[in-house]
Amino acid sequence: MTQTPQVLDPRGAALVPDGAVLERLGTGSTWAEGPVWLPQEQALVFSDIPGDRILRWDAASGVDGGLSVHRDGVEFTNGRTLDREGRVVACSHGRRAIERTEADGTTHVLVDRFAGKRFNSPNDVVVARDGAIWFTDPPYGITVAVEGHEGFREYGDNFVFRYDPDTEELRVVVTDVEEPNGLAFSPDESLLYVADTSAAGTPGNGSHRLIRVYDVLTGIKGGRGPEAVPSGPVVKNGRVFVEVDRGLADGFRVDTDGNVWTSNGDAVTVFAPDGARLLEVVVGEVVANVCFGGTDGTDLFVAGSTSLYRLRTTAVGADLKWR
Repeated sequence: MTQTPQVLDPRGAALVPDGAVLERLGTGSTWAEGPVWLPQEQALVFSDIPGDRILRWDAASGVDGGLSVHRDGVEFTNGRTLDREGRVVACSHGRRAIERTEADGTTHVLVDRFAGKRFNSPNDVVVARDGAIWFTDPPYGITVAVEGHEGFREYGDNFVFRYDPDTEELRVVVTDVEEPNGLAFSPDESLLYVADTSAAGTPGNGSHRLIRVYDVLTGIKGGRGPEAVPSGPVVKNGRVFVEVDRGLADGFRVDTDGNVWTSNGDAVTVFAPDGARLLEVVVGEVVANVCFGGTDGTDLFVAGSTSLYRLRTTAVGADLKWR
């Protein structure tokens, strides 16, 4: 299967090399989500949420080389990323938690409660340069039967959180998104992008198909006078970045030029920092999430419903650059 990217803005032509086509790397998933590239292993792992397993593609296997089962019985993992030490940090629908896999392969829960109440079902996650873990917490793992375990929203809402694994401090950072889903930072981490996918979520909770963007302010002082001390990043000035038209902005990543590469129904759409549509490639099935990887970080991996795809690009993922 091949699909050719469609240039929607002259700036988009520079994002892919001549002759670039979408390649299918392997198939057999039920609902593919949460891909992350493992540079030390030259491999990619991603979630098959209804299958309750993590699948793996190795670069050595090549195009249509197939997928292998990396782990199963994983309690319905969803989004994942790498921390500063290269460990996988993942969202668990089943455990309603953020978990981390250590170098020896053991996995354990980092945090699973806010103010004594369980999270809903952490969905997507990013790690900032300071090591803090930022994640979204919509209800899909407790409301969609095949994506977790039936439950209820114990704290009564859907927030975006920031967790510091060194101090174990957990803070709410975004409260005005009805059902927060994908998230990513701009290259300098001065902006935070958060998807609102309430159009596909809890009945009556909203009909949004958009990405919001927030200013991330650092060095904010707490208290008054000379005794004031830094209190960590503050997220302010939320506004709509873009609305998608083909489906949902389920998940996305940002390149080093600040372009946002997002799922959009059955396609991947690239938006410039000013919100202009630059490029689009139709995948042919619903896309959940994307990530950058490969030898030089310019391969865009696409998690479609049943399959994993790759698009050769000239861009580099912003989150890969500082690692």
